[in-house]
Amino acid sequence: MTESETLISKPRIEIRYCTLCRWMLRAAWLAQELLSTFDSDLGEVALVPASKGEFRILVNGVQVWDRVVDDGFPEAKEIKQRVRDVIAPERDLGHSDRKAADSSVQP
Repeated sequence: MTESETLISKPRIEIRYCTLCRWMLRAAWLAQELLSTFDSDLGEVALVPASKGEFRILVNGVQVWDRVVDDGFPEAKEIKQRVRDVIAPERDLGHSDRKAADSSVQP
């Protein structure tokens, strides 16, 4: 398998950010977080300039975050969980993973 074939078979993440709102640094930071966490699992993380207050994150064209729909910007932990749920649901994110509710613990 060639390098280009390997990249094609791996997920592509697209972070669309409003240039007028100056959200490029936020988008770049999230791209870095995703690349650090999913280093060998991703084919590409693309930063895509947009406008009109847009801040959306897509995995292979499937929207996993939208600033308007999700009411704000994602924390790195939450976006890592959402990306994981799409590309590798069985993967454990360690300290960044959700804490399962323990029904045996009393408040």
